[in-house]
Amino acid sequence: MKALLPTLCAALLAAAAPAAHADYPDRPIRIIVGFSAGGPTDVVARAFAAYAAKSLGQAVVVENKPGANTILAAEAVAKAPADGYTLLMGATNHTMIPALYGDRVKFDARDSFAPVCTVAVSPTVLVVGPSMPTDTLAAFLAKLKAEPGKHTYATPGTGSSGHFASAQFLRLTGTSMNHIPYKGASQAITDVMGGQVDSSLATLGSVLPQVQSGKLKALAVAAPERLAELPQVPTFEEAGLKHYRADAWYGVLAPVGTPAPVLARLSQVAAGFARDSASAQSLKALGMQPRPVCGADFGRQLTQEITEYRALARDLDLQAQ
Repeated sequence: MKALLPTLCAALLAAAAPAAHADYPDRPIRIIVGFSAGGPTDVVARAFAAYAAKSLGQAVVVENKPGANTILAAEAVAKAPADGYTLLMGATNHTMIPALYGDRVKFDARDSFAPVCTVAVSPTVLVVGPSMPTDTLAAFLAKLKAEPGKHTYATPGTGSSGHFASAQFLRLTGTSMNHIPYKGASQAITDVMGGQVDSSLATLGSVLPQVQSGKLKALAVAAPERLAELPQVPTFEEAGLKHYRADAWYGVLAPVGTPAPVLARLSQVAAGFARDSASAQSLKALGMQPRPVCGADFGRQLTQEITEYRALARDLDLQAQ
């Protein structure tokens, strides 16, 4: 009889597991954001949290944990219990971090997390503030070439999508600027508007209201065609810079080992958010488009991006100090 006890216990646990997962969620869920409040990742997280709370019938709370280029937040989620109650609102920079930090970080976007879904994407826009009074990409480039190393660009942090986009831009144009990293997009854009920093290659979601109000000037968008939100702004291709494109995704990641039924439920909610007409309108107002890429497809995207950004960081000699 004693010999049968381990087998019996295992069978009982296996039988109980589906029932436990069927009750998910039975308490509030946390979504950790690696940036300060007000930036595009935070805005997407809060919109998703509101939708998820209605869909799941539980409170979904957004917790901001900025610092170290989102590494603090990512490491906290990677170490959290794999039960679906602590999630990460990931972004493109989470596939860039391995290229910059290597073994110095305690997580890997491919191995430490279970991919749920991307929910939105935002193109990148070159914006300038009052300290860089140029109206076209050509004039901007002429100023950089006439005054090499004098001007500045802001990003949400070293290794962020804005940092990689800027490094690519400088390489393609043969120009140089000084990098001013911040702990999030909100403060970076505030300082561009204030004239403390000259420019930023920023996600559309982080600068659309400021461009529409005239507080920032958009010179070009890194997208295949002009944006409906900014029809007067040319693409980089139209403005004379060929083969330059950059965008940023936002998506939900869970700790690796999260049970498949929980991941399936979260994927269902995330895909529903991306398809929801009200959500689509709110994202569009922020300069974003809904784009659900879920499960294994999202995982393949993560793997591909990590490989590509490692190669790019090596080519551009980018590394975190």
